[in-house]
Amino acid sequence: MGLLSRTTRVRRDPAAPAGSPSAVPPPASPVSPASVGRTPARRPAPGFGLLGPRRERHELDPDRFAELGLPVGDDGVVVGTDAQGAPAVLGLVRPAAFDVVLVGGAWTAQVIALRAVGTGARVAVESGRPQLWTALAQAANTGQQSITLHDVGRVPPQGPSVPSPVLIVRDCGIRPPLGRVRSAPWQPVLTLLPYPGPTTARLMSQADLVGVQRVAPEEAVQIGRTMNLPREDVESLSTLPDGVTLWCTRSSRTYVTTRPTDPEAGLLGAARRLE
Repeated sequence: MGLLSRTTRVRRDPAAPAGSPSAVPPPASPVSPASVGRTPARRPAPGFGLLGPRRERHELDPDRFAELGLPVGDDGVVVGTDAQGAPAVLGLVRPAAFDVVLVGGAWTAQVIALRAVGTGARVAVESGRPQLWTALAQAANTGQQSITLHDVGRVPPQGPSVPSPVLIVRDCGIRPPLGRVRSAPWQPVLTLLPYPGPTTARLMSQADLVGVQRVAPEEAVQIGRTMNLPREDVESLSTLPDGVTLWCTRSSRTYVTTRPTDPEAGLLGAARRLE
């Protein structure tokens, strides 16, 4: 007997003698000519679907909802850990243009580029210091051109897309020229400034995210004015250890410590602010 099978009920003819096996079936429902030869469709019973394994439900009391969470935030590049030791994720690849300015060392920019490749992105480096990037590009380009190097002002169109995003890294000194390739959907731009210069305030004001590593006290004051930093953050910028970056916007900020993995340390060395 099937799970949803039904038993047909019959009613006895009142004129028939007692004990007679004859019975009158219930009236048949009208049959249209169009339905002749068709198999009647089975109506699913409410609450029943495909049969499968029966397990206990996953339930959680409402007062425990705050315990739910993920170890990382949005998809992106893990650039280090925050003050609480949680992974700090930099969401570079987006369906809209995204500009990042990093006032710091090339080491941090190289780690970000290498980890971006690990997420499936291509990286195009525009640099006047190709010797700093050659070893990284050679190590990353195993079987395909994951990192390409270009002279300043010579980056060709990259053709970014959802399955093939591109990170543009501009390492063009403290006064970078206007780039031929700008930020676009699925094509973020990271502009590396070794230290603040005459165009830093403008670049920071136009950026969606700013990273600041150790700078001189007077430079920290200028950056604090541009980024609306509180006094304690301004004072800390001149004493940041190697590998520590203050990532900030005008309304939020967080300190992130970047530590290399063993392969990154073998390729790039220890974290450092200056080359």
